[in-house]
Amino acid sequence: MVEVLALGVLALAAASLDAVLADGRSGPGVRAAAAPLREAGRLLAQQRRTTWRADRLLARTGVVSLPVAAALAAVVVPLGDRAAADLPVGIVWFNAMEVVAWASVWLAGWGANSAFALVGGYRFLAQGLAYELPHMLALITAALAAHSLDPRGIAAAQEGLWFVVWMPVAFAVYLLSVPAMAFWGPLAHPVGADLAGGAMAELSGPDRLVLSAGRYGLLTVAAAVAVPLFLGGGAGPLLPAPLWSLVKTCAVLALLVWVRRRVPVLRMDRFMEAAWTVLIPAVLLQMLVVGIVVVS
Repeated sequence: MVEVLALGVLALAAASLDAVLADGRSGPGVRAAAAPLREAGRLLAQQRRTTWRADRLLARTGVVSLPVAAALAAVVVPLGDRAAADLPVGIVWFNAMEVVAWASVWLAGWGANSAFALVGGYRFLAQGLAYELPHMLALITAALAAHSLDPRGIAAAQEGLWFVVWMPVAFAVYLLSVPAMAFWGPLAHPVGADLAGGAMAELSGPDRLVLSAGRYGLLTVAAAVAVPLFLGGGAGPLLPAPLWSLVKTCAVLALLVWVRRRVPVLRMDRFMEAAWTVLIPAVLLQMLVVGIVVVS
């Protein structure tokens, strides 16, 4: 379970980096980096807000299941050549846990009995449907090239040439779809300000803390999966393989956090249209090329 704990620490580091990049909100330096801990303490002490005729069971189920899904997805992510769980179909498991996140956010929005929260939940379903296909096809492309659904097997197949070199389109599509799956940055419409917080509009206190932790956990796990899929896993000079995996994960995660603060939120209809008309055909073409290379 060391691997899961390490990813948990990286999720906290991502929250700190996000606070540092949020100019002027938390102050510079160490004070800004500690902002997530202060916010966690504040939310733990805050009283839960309830809405009229809210379905607390559904809302709590949605809130709690998001970090659980992120933790379960993390068990198949290898650091070096070791993962917490020895699953030969780790890619399928990871993708299944991401789909659980759909239900989590929708339940959190539905259970609150609030119009803004409900619309936020449905927004996430629409966004997930649009980006799940290119996301899944990018995962399959890497698995196809390695003849394996095990992230460790896929990383081992990149000895001498990382997949990002000869399948850059699949890598780019994967990176573009991660913010959609984690309702993050320019694809944060399910919790957008135009909906007063969307699926999180009525969450307060510990509920809001748990859902936010799950969101960072999902983002961190998705960043870590990019390493064995496209970036050679733990391959690298001098450092041990687990350290190389962490270094590469930090680089991908930092890029995703930076995107949130530097790229504006896009119009939802435009980025959904781009998913159906650009990303899916592009990754299918990449898969065709990989298939031809593998067969030949």
